[in-house]
Amino acid sequence: MMFRLNLSAAVLAVLVIAGGCALRESPTGPRSRGGAEAAGVGPDSVVLLEDFSNRQILPLDNWWNLSVTTAPVDPQSSALIGWISGRVGGNTTAVRRLHPDFGPPPYGIPYAGVGGTQALVPMTFTLYGNQSDVGAPGRPPGYPIPDVARTQAGFIEGGVPGGGSSGDRHLILVDRDHWLLFETWATQWNAAAGRWEAGSGATFDLASNARRTAGWTSADAAGLAIFPGLVRHDEVAAPGPITHAFRFTVRASNGHVWPASHDAGTTAGAPPMGARLRLKASVDLSAYPADVRKIFQAMKTYGLIVADNGTDMYISGTMDPVWDNSVLNPAFASLTADDFDVIQLGWNGATAGVP
Repeated sequence: MMFRLNLSAAVLAVLVIAGGCALRESPTGPRSRGGAEAAGVGPDSVVLLEDFSNRQILPLDNWWNLSVTTAPVDPQSSALIGWISGRVGGNTTAVRRLHPDFGPPPYGIPYAGVGGTQALVPMTFTLYGNQSDVGAPGRPPGYPIPDVARTQAGFIEGGVPGGGSSGDRHLILVDRDHWLLFETWATQWNAAAGRWEAGSGATFDLASNARRTAGWTSADAAGLAIFPGLVRHDEVAAPGPITHAFRFTVRASNGHVWPASHDAGTTAGAPPMGARLRLKASVDLSAYPADVRKIFQAMKTYGLIVADNGTDMYISGTMDPVWDNSVLNPAFASLTADDFDVIQLGWNGATAGVP
């Protein structure tokens, strides 16, 4: 504990003295839409990292957007935080520090905004086809994947044109006109077959609270949408607070609770998919730079939701060249899992009898 306090003080001192900021100045100057336009396409068609900060992503009462400031702490909170921290097998002093699982390319998950006339192309699902969506609600089959995603880096997680063959390779597309979200996992352009392939895919109406079918995955292990839970540059740079929870990972999981719909493990002692952590109100944020403080305040108000198996306490965000990891990494590392409570498992959904 003393080591943690000393490290946090040192980190904060560096940030204050340096006047640290989590965002670098955009190398291309101000962004008219908050994103760098893809080469050869205009602002009304495909825009990488489009600015959606002035639009409501999912209804205000959606699980991603719920304030958890008054939610009850789960009776298992201490045990679950201990498990996440690695205090198992007789190790009583282990801690897990937060880490921003995002930054400049190739770190983080990119997204792109597309127009309502963007051509829909078929997606072949190679692993979870029976739990994947062939298209969005009310729209013809297909995903609005721009041709440049085959040859240009920045559209698919990992930063490899066409997706490559390793890593999670999430592809996220937002149809700004129909207000629909398209997400795929293990995405790859198969040049030999002349087709897009993915392990799984899901679509969401961004004006609806519709959940996945019980037992179904999405492009995420928990069966949740990914985009609404990312730390995004446009929201950090915009005036006003961030008003949603963030997606994060743990090394293993045990079943699922609302709002998740899918299991991704049965590890005893691990949190379930859909579990929600809340940064304790007692954690002092005053010494952090304003943009970092905005991110951490959202963790107090809206929390973190377990969405996938990965590395403990890795917080998901966008792949964006303006992130400054020399500030983000030490700031996040100054917090540990012990700075959080687990709120009542299934809170707000379980009380309504939702599985």
